[in-house]
Amino acid sequence: MLLTMPHLLISSTFLLLTSISIRVWKQRRLWRGLPLPPGPKRLPILGNVFDLNVYEPWLTYTNWAKKYGDIVYSTILGHEFVIINTEKLAHTLLEQRSGVYSDRPYVFTNMFFGLDFNTGLLPYGDRWRQHRKMLHVGFNKEACRKYQSMQLQKVRQLLENFTVSPTQFPMHLKTLAVATIMTVTYGYDVAPAEDPFVTKIVRIIDLFIQDIGTERAALVELIPFLQYIPMWLPGGMYKRRAVESRGLARDILNDPVEYVKAEMAGGTTQQSLVKDLLNKYTTKDGVVTAEDEETIKAVAATVSFSGAETTDSVLSVFLLAMVLHPGVQIKAQEEIDRVIGDSRLPDFSDREGLPYVEAVYLETLRWRPTVPCSLPHLTSTSDVYDGYYIPKGAILLVNVWGMTHDESRFPDSMSFKPERHMLPTGELIQGTAPLSFGFGRRKCPEQYIADQSIWASIVPILATFRIGKGKDSTGCDIDVNPEFTVGFAVRPKPFVCAIEPRSANAERLIYASNRACECWVV
Repeated sequence: MLLTMPHLLISSTFLLLTSISIRVWKQRRLWRGLPLPPGPKRLPILGNVFDLNVYEPWLTYTNWAKKYGDIVYSTILGHEFVIINTEKLAHTLLEQRSGVYSDRPYVFTNMFFGLDFNTGLLPYGDRWRQHRKMLHVGFNKEACRKYQSMQLQKVRQLLENFTVSPTQFPMHLKTLAVATIMTVTYGYDVAPAEDPFVTKIVRIIDLFIQDIGTERAALVELIPFLQYIPMWLPGGMYKRRAVESRGLARDILNDPVEYVKAEMAGGTTQQSLVKDLLNKYTTKDGVVTAEDEETIKAVAATVSFSGAETTDSVLSVFLLAMVLHPGVQIKAQEEIDRVIGDSRLPDFSDREGLPYVEAVYLETLRWRPTVPCSLPHLTSTSDVYDGYYIPKGAILLVNVWGMTHDESRFPDSMSFKPERHMLPTGELIQGTAPLSFGFGRRKCPEQYIADQSIWASIVPILATFRIGKGKDSTGCDIDVNPEFTVGFAVRPKPFVCAIEPRSANAERLIYASNRACECWVV
Protein backbone atom coordinates (compact mmCIF):
# COMPACT_ATOMS: atom_id res chain seq x y z
CA MET A 1 0.00 0.00 0.00
CA LEU A 2 1.44 3.36 -1.03
CA LEU A 3 1.71 6.03 1.65
CA THR A 4 0.25 9.43 0.78
CA MET A 5 1.64 12.70 2.12
CA PRO A 6 -1.03 12.87 4.90
CA HIS A 7 -0.15 9.32 5.96
CA LEU A 8 3.54 10.23 6.02
CA LEU A 9 2.80 13.36 8.04
CA ILE A 10 0.72 11.45 10.62
CA SER A 11 3.22 8.60 10.98
CA SER A 12 6.18 10.96 11.15
CA THR A 13 4.45 13.09 13.79
CA PHE A 14 3.72 9.95 15.85
CA LEU A 15 7.37 8.83 15.57
CA LEU A 16 8.51 12.34 16.48
CA LEU A 17 6.39 12.50 19.64
CA THR A 18 7.37 8.95 20.65
CA SER A 19 11.08 9.70 20.15
CA ILE A 20 10.86 12.90 22.16
CA SER A 21 8.90 11.25 24.97
CA ILE A 22 11.56 8.53 25.28
CA ARG A 23 14.31 11.15 25.36
CA VAL A 24 12.53 13.19 28.03
CA TRP A 25 12.00 10.04 30.17
CA LYS A 26 15.68 9.14 29.87
CA GLN A 27 16.75 12.65 30.80
CA ARG A 28 14.58 12.64 33.94
CA ARG A 29 15.91 9.24 34.94
CA LEU A 30 19.55 10.31 34.46
CA TRP A 31 19.62 13.71 36.10
CA ARG A 32 18.14 12.69 39.49
CA GLY A 33 20.36 13.69 42.37
CA LEU A 34 22.21 16.50 40.56
CA PRO A 35 20.78 19.64 39.03
CA LEU A 36 21.18 20.45 35.36
CA PRO A 37 22.82 23.77 34.56
CA PRO A 38 20.40 26.71 34.85
CA GLY A 39 18.42 27.77 31.84
CA PRO A 40 15.13 29.07 30.50
CA LYS A 41 11.88 27.35 31.37
CA ARG A 42 11.07 24.60 28.88
CA LEU A 43 7.75 23.54 27.38
CA PRO A 44 6.85 19.83 27.46
CA ILE A 45 8.23 18.04 24.38
CA LEU A 46 8.95 21.30 22.48
CA GLY A 47 11.49 22.60 24.98
CA ASN A 48 12.77 26.08 24.07
CA VAL A 49 11.90 25.90 20.39
CA PHE A 50 9.89 29.14 20.59
CA ASP A 51 12.49 30.99 22.68
CA LEU A 52 15.32 30.61 20.18
CA ASN A 53 16.25 32.91 17.34
CA VAL A 54 17.26 30.12 14.93
CA TYR A 55 18.88 32.58 12.51
CA GLU A 56 20.98 34.39 15.13
CA PRO A 57 21.01 31.94 18.05
CA TRP A 58 24.13 33.51 19.57
CA LEU A 59 22.06 36.58 20.47
CA THR A 60 19.60 34.37 22.35
CA TYR A 61 22.48 32.58 24.10
CA THR A 62 24.08 35.89 25.08
CA ASN A 63 20.80 37.10 26.61
CA TRP A 64 20.46 33.79 28.47
CA ALA A 65 24.02 34.18 29.79
CA LYS A 66 23.13 37.53 31.35
CA LYS A 67 20.26 35.87 33.21
CA TYR A 68 21.55 32.37 33.97
CA GLY A 69 25.36 32.60 33.91
CA ASP A 70 28.37 31.09 32.13
CA ILE A 71 26.76 27.71 31.46
CA VAL A 72 23.16 27.36 30.24
CA TYR A 73 20.98 24.31 29.58
CA SER A 74 18.11 24.17 27.08
CA THR A 75 16.28 21.65 24.92
CA ILE A 76 14.78 21.66 21.43
CA LEU A 77 12.45 18.80 20.51
CA GLY A 78 14.18 16.43 22.90
CA HIS A 79 17.74 17.46 22.00
CA GLU A 80 19.73 18.68 24.99
CA PHE A 81 21.93 21.74 24.53
CA VAL A 82 24.58 23.07 26.89
CA ILE A 83 25.81 26.56 25.96
CA ILE A 84 29.26 27.78 27.04
CA ASN A 85 29.46 31.56 27.27
CA THR A 86 32.96 32.32 28.59
CA GLU A 87 36.46 31.63 27.33
CA LYS A 88 37.58 30.37 30.75
CA LEU A 89 34.84 27.73 30.85
CA ALA A 90 35.55 26.72 27.25
CA HIS A 91 39.20 26.06 28.15
CA THR A 92 38.17 24.14 31.27
CA LEU A 93 35.76 21.79 29.52
CA LEU A 94 37.05 21.51 25.95
CA GLU A 95 40.76 21.40 26.73
CA GLN A 96 41.19 20.11 30.27
CA ARG A 97 38.39 17.53 29.78
CA SER A 98 38.78 17.02 26.04
CA GLY A 99 38.10 13.29 26.30
CA VAL A 100 34.49 14.07 27.23
CA TYR A 101 33.82 16.99 24.88
CA SER A 102 35.54 16.18 21.55
CA ASP A 103 32.78 14.29 19.76
CA ARG A 104 30.38 15.76 17.18
CA PRO A 105 26.61 15.23 17.08
CA TYR A 106 25.05 13.42 14.17
CA VAL A 107 23.33 16.08 12.11
CA PHE A 108 20.96 14.78 9.46
CA THR A 109 21.61 17.69 7.09
CA ASN A 110 25.35 16.95 6.86
CA MET A 111 24.64 13.61 5.19
CA PHE A 112 21.60 14.90 3.30
CA PHE A 113 23.74 17.63 1.69
CA GLY A 114 26.70 15.31 1.01
CA LEU A 115 29.00 17.11 3.45
CA ASP A 116 29.62 14.31 5.94
CA PHE A 117 33.17 13.95 4.54
CA ASN A 118 34.12 17.26 6.21
CA THR A 119 36.80 16.83 8.89
CA GLY A 120 35.11 19.34 11.17
CA LEU A 121 31.85 17.38 11.11
CA LEU A 122 33.26 13.89 11.70
CA PRO A 123 32.54 12.04 14.96
CA TYR A 124 35.46 11.63 17.31
CA GLY A 125 37.26 8.40 16.39
CA ASP A 126 39.86 6.74 14.18
CA ARG A 127 38.63 8.34 10.94
CA TRP A 128 38.79 11.80 12.46
CA ARG A 129 42.29 11.10 13.88
CA GLN A 130 43.53 10.13 10.42
CA HIS A 131 42.14 13.38 9.00
CA ARG A 132 43.85 15.42 11.69
CA LYS A 133 47.11 13.55 11.19
CA MET A 134 47.09 14.45 7.50
CA LEU A 135 46.18 18.06 8.20
CA HIS A 136 49.05 18.31 10.68
CA VAL A 137 51.47 17.14 7.98
CA GLY A 138 50.62 20.06 5.72
CA PHE A 139 49.37 22.75 8.07
CA ASN A 140 51.39 22.71 11.26
CA LYS A 141 52.85 26.10 12.15
CA GLU A 142 56.25 25.41 10.60
CA ALA A 143 54.89 23.80 7.42
CA CYS A 144 52.62 26.78 6.73
CA ARG A 145 55.58 29.11 6.32
CA LYS A 146 56.45 27.56 2.96
CA TYR A 147 53.21 29.05 1.57
CA GLN A 148 53.93 32.64 2.64
CA SER A 149 55.46 33.82 -0.64
CA MET A 150 52.55 32.35 -2.59
CA GLN A 151 50.04 34.03 -0.27
CA LEU A 152 51.74 37.39 -0.77
CA GLN A 153 51.67 36.86 -4.54
CA LYS A 154 47.92 36.27 -4.50
CA VAL A 155 47.40 39.39 -2.38
CA ARG A 156 49.36 41.45 -4.89
CA GLN A 157 46.98 40.23 -7.56
CA LEU A 158 44.17 41.47 -5.30
CA LEU A 159 45.80 44.91 -5.01
CA GLU A 160 45.97 45.28 -8.78
CA ASN A 161 42.38 44.12 -9.13
CA PHE A 162 41.36 46.79 -6.60
CA THR A 163 43.21 49.38 -8.70
CA VAL A 164 41.60 48.33 -11.98
CA SER A 165 37.99 47.84 -10.78
CA PRO A 166 37.55 48.93 -7.14
CA THR A 167 33.75 48.79 -7.19
CA GLN A 168 33.94 45.04 -7.76
CA PHE A 169 35.77 44.49 -4.47
CA PRO A 170 33.38 41.72 -3.26
CA MET A 171 34.26 39.62 -6.30
CA HIS A 172 37.96 40.37 -5.86
CA LEU A 173 37.90 39.24 -2.22
CA LYS A 174 36.13 36.02 -3.16
CA THR A 175 38.64 35.42 -5.97
CA LEU A 176 41.55 35.99 -3.59
CA ALA A 177 40.15 33.60 -0.99
CA VAL A 178 39.47 30.76 -3.41
CA ALA A 179 42.64 31.33 -5.47
CA THR A 180 44.79 31.21 -2.35
CA ILE A 181 43.26 28.10 -0.87
CA MET A 182 43.21 26.26 -4.24
CA THR A 183 46.91 26.95 -4.70
CA VAL A 184 47.79 25.93 -1.15
CA THR A 185 45.67 22.79 -1.29
CA TYR A 186 46.09 21.61 -4.90
CA GLY A 187 48.83 23.75 -6.46
CA TYR A 188 46.14 24.97 -8.84
CA ASP A 189 46.05 28.49 -10.29
CA VAL A 190 42.45 29.52 -10.86
CA ALA A 191 41.41 30.89 -14.25
CA PRO A 192 40.78 34.66 -14.55
CA ALA A 193 37.04 34.16 -15.08
CA GLU A 194 34.41 31.46 -14.54
CA ASP A 195 36.84 28.89 -13.20
CA PRO A 196 34.87 25.62 -12.80
CA PHE A 197 36.46 24.70 -9.46
CA VAL A 198 35.82 28.17 -8.06
CA THR A 199 32.21 28.23 -9.23
CA LYS A 200 31.44 24.93 -7.53
CA ILE A 201 33.16 25.82 -4.25
CA VAL A 202 31.38 29.18 -4.03
CA ARG A 203 28.02 27.57 -4.76
CA ILE A 204 28.33 24.79 -2.18
CA ILE A 205 29.41 27.31 0.45
CA ASP A 206 26.26 29.34 -0.28
CA LEU A 207 24.11 26.22 0.10
CA PHE A 208 25.81 25.29 3.36
CA ILE A 209 25.33 28.73 4.88
CA GLN A 210 21.68 28.91 3.79
CA ASP A 211 20.50 25.54 5.00
CA ILE A 212 22.77 23.98 7.61
CA GLY A 213 22.83 24.91 11.27
CA THR A 214 22.66 22.90 14.44
CA GLU A 215 19.42 24.39 15.69
CA ARG A 216 17.61 24.15 12.35
CA ALA A 217 19.00 20.65 11.80
CA ALA A 218 17.53 19.63 15.16
CA LEU A 219 14.14 20.67 13.85
CA VAL A 220 14.59 18.88 10.53
CA GLU A 221 16.12 15.53 11.49
CA LEU A 222 13.17 14.53 13.68
CA ILE A 223 10.69 15.15 10.88
CA PRO A 224 11.65 12.47 8.37
CA PHE A 225 8.75 13.06 6.01
CA LEU A 226 10.65 16.11 4.69
CA GLN A 227 12.91 13.67 2.82
CA TYR A 228 9.93 12.42 0.83
CA ILE A 229 8.47 15.73 -0.30
CA PRO A 230 8.60 15.82 -4.13
CA MET A 231 10.97 18.55 -5.31
CA TRP A 232 8.18 20.26 -7.27
CA LEU A 233 5.93 20.75 -4.22
CA PRO A 234 6.13 23.68 -1.77
CA GLY A 235 8.85 22.78 0.70
CA GLY A 236 10.65 20.75 -1.95
CA MET A 237 13.27 23.47 -2.50
CA TYR A 238 15.16 22.17 0.54
CA LYS A 239 15.42 18.79 -1.16
CA ARG A 240 16.42 20.35 -4.50
CA ARG A 241 19.26 22.22 -2.85
CA ALA A 242 20.35 19.01 -1.12
CA VAL A 243 20.49 17.14 -4.44
CA GLU A 244 22.53 19.96 -5.96
CA SER A 245 24.87 20.03 -2.96
CA ARG A 246 25.54 16.28 -3.13
CA GLY A 247 26.51 16.58 -6.79
CA LEU A 248 28.82 19.50 -6.10
CA ALA A 249 30.39 17.66 -3.17
CA ARG A 250 31.28 14.68 -5.39
CA ASP A 251 32.98 16.95 -7.92
CA ILE A 252 34.86 18.93 -5.26
CA LEU A 253 36.12 15.71 -3.68
CA ASN A 254 37.31 14.06 -6.88
CA ASP A 255 38.19 16.53 -9.64
CA PRO A 256 40.94 18.64 -8.00
CA VAL A 257 42.80 15.57 -6.71
CA GLU A 258 42.67 14.02 -10.17
CA TYR A 259 44.19 17.26 -11.45
CA VAL A 260 47.09 16.97 -8.99
CA LYS A 261 47.70 13.32 -9.90
CA ALA A 262 47.82 14.21 -13.59
CA GLU A 263 50.24 17.07 -12.92
CA MET A 264 52.49 14.84 -10.82
CA ALA A 265 52.52 12.21 -13.56
CA GLY A 266 53.68 14.92 -15.96
CA GLY A 267 56.30 16.21 -13.53
CA THR A 268 54.99 19.79 -13.47
CA THR A 269 53.03 20.00 -10.22
CA GLN A 270 53.48 22.89 -7.77
CA GLN A 271 53.96 22.62 -4.02
CA SER A 272 50.64 21.78 -2.33
CA LEU A 273 48.99 19.92 0.53
CA VAL A 274 47.69 17.17 -1.77
CA LYS A 275 51.07 16.67 -3.41
CA ASP A 276 52.70 16.29 0.03
CA LEU A 277 50.05 13.81 1.16
CA LEU A 278 50.15 11.73 -2.03
CA ASN A 279 53.93 11.50 -1.73
CA LYS A 280 53.82 10.65 1.97
CA TYR A 281 51.18 7.93 1.61
CA THR A 282 52.59 6.29 -1.51
CA THR A 283 53.51 2.70 -0.64
CA LYS A 284 56.73 0.90 -1.56
CA ASP A 285 54.87 -0.42 -4.58
CA GLY A 286 54.34 3.15 -5.81
CA VAL A 287 50.60 3.36 -5.14
CA VAL A 288 48.32 5.12 -2.69
CA THR A 289 45.73 2.81 -1.15
CA ALA A 290 42.11 3.50 -2.00
CA GLU A 291 41.37 4.24 1.68
CA ASP A 292 44.21 6.76 1.98
CA GLU A 293 43.25 8.43 -1.28
CA GLU A 294 39.66 8.86 -0.15
CA THR A 295 40.90 10.42 3.09
CA ILE A 296 43.22 12.76 1.18
CA LYS A 297 40.29 13.85 -0.98
CA ALA A 298 38.13 14.53 2.07
CA VAL A 299 40.86 16.44 3.90
CA ALA A 300 41.65 18.58 0.85
CA ALA A 301 37.99 19.32 0.15
CA THR A 302 37.52 20.33 3.78
CA VAL A 303 40.38 22.81 3.50
CA SER A 304 39.14 24.35 0.25
CA PHE A 305 35.59 24.52 1.58
CA SER A 306 36.33 26.16 4.94
CA GLY A 307 39.34 28.28 3.95
CA ALA A 308 37.60 30.05 1.09
CA GLU A 309 34.66 31.22 3.20
CA THR A 310 36.71 32.30 6.22
CA THR A 311 39.18 34.57 4.40
CA ASP A 312 36.53 36.23 2.23
CA SER A 313 34.22 36.94 5.18
CA VAL A 314 36.92 38.33 7.48
CA LEU A 315 38.29 40.66 4.80
CA SER A 316 34.78 41.95 4.07
CA VAL A 317 34.43 42.76 7.77
CA PHE A 318 37.81 44.51 7.69
CA LEU A 319 36.87 46.75 4.76
CA LEU A 320 33.58 47.63 6.43
CA ALA A 321 35.40 48.53 9.65
CA MET A 322 37.81 50.80 7.76
CA VAL A 323 34.92 52.65 6.09
CA LEU A 324 33.22 53.19 9.44
CA HIS A 325 36.39 54.07 11.38
CA PRO A 326 38.69 56.27 9.26
CA GLY A 327 40.70 57.29 12.33
CA VAL A 328 41.74 53.67 12.91
CA GLN A 329 42.79 53.38 9.27
CA ILE A 330 44.91 56.53 9.44
CA LYS A 331 46.67 55.41 12.62
CA ALA A 332 47.45 51.99 11.11
CA GLN A 333 48.79 53.58 7.94
CA GLU A 334 50.99 55.94 9.93
CA GLU A 335 52.55 52.94 11.68
CA ILE A 336 53.16 51.18 8.35
CA ASP A 337 54.72 54.31 6.85
CA ARG A 338 56.96 54.76 9.88
CA VAL A 339 58.17 51.14 10.01
CA ILE A 340 58.25 50.16 6.32
CA GLY A 341 58.30 53.40 4.35
CA ASP A 342 57.03 53.74 0.80
CA SER A 343 59.74 51.95 -1.18
CA ARG A 344 58.31 48.43 -0.94
CA LEU A 345 55.21 46.43 -0.05
CA PRO A 346 54.91 44.81 3.41
CA ASP A 347 55.81 41.17 3.94
CA PHE A 348 55.82 38.72 6.85
CA SER A 349 59.17 39.97 8.17
CA ASP A 350 57.38 43.19 9.18
CA ARG A 351 54.76 41.58 11.39
CA GLU A 352 56.40 41.93 14.79
CA GLY A 353 57.16 45.60 14.14
CA LEU A 354 53.49 46.53 13.52
CA PRO A 355 51.69 46.10 16.86
CA TYR A 356 48.85 48.51 16.08
CA VAL A 357 48.16 46.82 12.75
CA GLU A 358 48.15 43.49 14.61
CA ALA A 359 45.60 44.98 16.99
CA VAL A 360 43.45 46.00 13.99
CA TYR A 361 43.60 42.38 12.79
CA LEU A 362 42.61 41.04 16.22
CA GLU A 363 39.79 43.55 16.56
CA THR A 364 38.45 42.59 13.12
CA LEU A 365 38.10 38.98 14.30
CA ARG A 366 36.59 40.04 17.64
CA TRP A 367 34.19 42.75 16.47
CA ARG A 368 32.19 40.60 14.05
CA PRO A 369 33.25 36.94 14.29
CA THR A 370 32.33 35.20 11.04
CA VAL A 371 31.26 32.07 12.94
CA PRO A 372 29.53 33.49 16.04
CA CYS A 373 28.67 30.04 17.39
CA SER A 374 31.25 27.35 16.73
CA LEU A 375 30.56 23.90 15.36
CA PRO A 376 28.80 21.85 18.05
CA HIS A 377 30.54 19.39 20.35
CA LEU A 378 28.91 16.28 21.82
CA THR A 379 29.48 14.81 25.25
CA SER A 380 30.71 11.21 24.91
CA THR A 381 30.06 10.53 28.61
CA SER A 382 28.19 12.35 31.36
CA ASP A 383 30.14 14.91 33.38
CA VAL A 384 29.79 17.09 36.47
CA TYR A 385 30.92 20.70 36.49
CA ASP A 386 30.57 23.03 39.47
CA GLY A 387 27.87 20.80 40.91
CA TYR A 388 25.88 20.66 37.65
CA TYR A 389 25.12 17.44 35.81
CA ILE A 390 25.99 17.49 32.08
CA PRO A 391 24.31 14.50 30.39
CA LYS A 392 25.93 12.11 27.97
CA GLY A 393 24.85 12.94 24.43
CA ALA A 394 24.25 16.63 25.14
CA ILE A 395 25.15 19.05 22.34
CA LEU A 396 27.67 21.59 23.60
CA LEU A 397 27.70 24.97 21.85
CA VAL A 398 30.48 27.54 22.26
CA ASN A 399 28.99 31.03 22.12
CA VAL A 400 31.91 32.84 20.46
CA TRP A 401 29.79 35.97 20.04
CA GLY A 402 29.08 36.08 23.76
CA MET A 403 32.80 35.73 24.53
CA THR A 404 33.93 38.41 22.09
CA HIS A 405 31.20 40.79 23.31
CA ASP A 406 31.61 40.19 27.03
CA GLU A 407 31.32 43.70 28.46
CA SER A 408 33.41 42.79 31.51
CA ARG A 409 36.35 42.04 29.22
CA PHE A 410 35.55 44.22 26.20
CA PRO A 411 33.75 47.35 27.40
CA ASP A 412 31.63 49.02 24.71
CA SER A 413 31.97 45.74 22.84
CA MET A 414 30.00 46.80 19.74
CA SER A 415 32.57 49.51 19.00
CA PHE A 416 35.66 48.83 16.88
CA LYS A 417 38.63 49.71 19.12
CA PRO A 418 42.02 48.11 18.32
CA GLU A 419 43.49 49.80 21.42
CA ARG A 420 41.67 47.31 23.63
CA HIS A 421 44.30 44.73 22.61
CA MET A 422 47.23 46.97 23.58
CA LEU A 423 48.99 48.21 26.71
CA PRO A 424 49.35 51.95 27.36
CA THR A 425 53.01 51.54 26.31
CA GLY A 426 51.91 50.61 22.78
CA GLU A 427 52.71 46.92 23.06
CA LEU A 428 50.25 44.10 22.44
CA ILE A 429 48.70 42.50 25.50
CA GLN A 430 50.41 39.14 25.92
CA GLY A 431 48.24 36.08 25.45
CA THR A 432 45.77 37.87 23.17
CA ALA A 433 44.56 35.36 20.60
CA PRO A 434 41.52 35.06 18.34
CA LEU A 435 38.68 32.94 19.69
CA SER A 436 37.32 32.18 16.22
CA PHE A 437 39.54 29.12 15.71
CA GLY A 438 37.88 27.11 18.47
CA PHE A 439 39.07 25.15 21.49
CA GLY A 440 40.48 21.78 22.45
CA ARG A 441 41.00 18.85 20.12
CA ARG A 442 38.44 20.20 17.63
CA LYS A 443 40.28 23.49 17.21
CA CYS A 444 40.52 24.57 13.57
CA PRO A 445 43.50 22.70 12.05
CA GLU A 446 43.88 25.37 9.35
CA GLN A 447 44.30 28.19 11.86
CA TYR A 448 47.90 28.99 10.90
CA ILE A 449 47.29 29.11 7.15
CA ALA A 450 44.13 31.20 7.71
CA ASP A 451 46.00 33.56 10.03
CA GLN A 452 48.72 34.07 7.42
CA SER A 453 46.24 34.69 4.59
CA ILE A 454 44.21 37.27 6.50
CA TRP A 455 47.20 39.16 7.87
CA ALA A 456 48.95 39.11 4.49
CA SER A 457 45.87 40.77 2.98
CA ILE A 458 45.09 43.40 5.61
CA VAL A 459 48.56 44.94 5.80
CA PRO A 460 49.22 45.52 2.06
CA ILE A 461 45.69 46.90 1.63
CA LEU A 462 46.37 49.43 4.38
CA ALA A 463 49.80 50.23 2.95
CA THR A 464 48.53 51.03 -0.54
CA PHE A 465 44.86 52.06 -0.41
CA ARG A 466 42.59 54.64 1.16
CA ILE A 467 39.25 53.06 2.03
CA GLY A 468 36.31 55.39 2.52
CA LYS A 469 32.68 56.09 1.77
CA GLY A 470 31.47 55.78 -1.79
CA LYS A 471 29.95 58.72 -3.67
CA ASP A 472 26.54 59.06 -5.29
CA SER A 473 25.91 60.67 -8.69
CA THR A 474 26.03 64.16 -7.15
CA GLY A 475 29.36 63.54 -5.43
CA CYS A 476 27.90 63.23 -1.93
CA ASP A 477 29.02 60.54 0.52
CA ILE A 478 26.96 57.37 0.70
CA ASP A 479 26.48 56.51 4.36
CA VAL A 480 26.97 52.89 5.32
CA ASN A 481 24.52 51.27 7.71
CA PRO A 482 26.25 47.99 8.63
CA GLU A 483 24.02 44.96 8.18
CA PHE A 484 25.00 41.30 8.31
CA THR A 485 23.75 38.04 6.92
CA VAL A 486 22.36 35.38 9.26
CA GLY A 487 22.88 31.66 9.47
CA PHE A 488 25.82 29.42 10.37
CA ALA A 489 28.40 31.90 9.00
CA VAL A 490 27.99 35.67 9.09
CA ARG A 491 29.33 38.32 6.75
CA PRO A 492 28.45 41.94 5.88
CA LYS A 493 25.58 42.45 3.50
CA PRO A 494 26.60 44.31 0.31
CA PHE A 495 27.79 47.84 0.97
CA VAL A 496 29.32 50.63 -1.08
CA CYS A 497 32.82 51.93 -0.46
CA ALA A 498 35.58 53.78 -2.29
CA ILE A 499 38.98 52.09 -2.64
CA GLU A 500 41.66 54.41 -4.03
CA PRO A 501 45.48 54.19 -4.14
CA ARG A 502 47.02 56.32 -1.42
CA SER A 503 49.53 57.79 -3.88
CA ALA A 504 50.99 57.44 -7.36
CA ASN A 505 53.95 55.68 -5.78
CA ALA A 506 51.66 53.12 -4.10
CA GLU A 507 50.04 52.39 -7.46
CA ARG A 508 53.47 52.03 -9.07
CA LEU A 509 54.53 49.51 -6.38
CA ILE A 510 51.38 47.47 -7.00
CA TYR A 511 51.96 47.17 -10.74
CA ALA A 512 55.70 46.60 -10.35
CA SER A 513 55.18 43.74 -7.88
CA ASN A 514 52.79 42.01 -10.26
CA ARG A 515 54.89 42.49 -13.38
CA ALA A 516 57.77 40.85 -11.52
CA CYS A 517 55.77 37.62 -11.12
CA GLU A 518 53.78 37.93 -14.40
CA CYS A 519 50.44 37.57 -12.65
CA TRP A 520 47.00 37.75 -14.26
CA VAL A 521 44.33 40.28 -13.42
CA VAL A 522 40.56 39.79 -13.42
